[in-house]
Amino acid sequence: MTQIEIPLSAAASQTIKVILNQQSVRLDVYQRSTGLFMNVWLNGIQVVAGAICQNLNPVVHADYLGLGGDFIFVDTQGSDDPTYDGLGSRYVLVWATIS
Repeated sequence: MTQIEIPLSAAASQTIKVILNQQSVRLDVYQRSTGLFMNVWLNGIQVVAGAICQNLNPVVHADYLGLGGDFIFVDTQGSDDPTYDGLGSRYVLVWATIS
């Protein structure tokens, strides 16, 4: 298993662009009153829209999309679901592949 930490800042709305598995990936991470959510774009095509971000729960859940892994939020101080104000410190976003 390979794990890569995706850097996030403590902002209520942000867009991150990274290269994963030699593919262009864009992440839109945003806070709503009901929780933290994420959109995932692969090579310019949105493949996940409005996924809830929860502690240790994979975001994508769909191998057939061709991402080659999944995004997982980790609470480094407990087991709470992430909120924007702890991103990049308490809540870490990890890209994990199984291979």
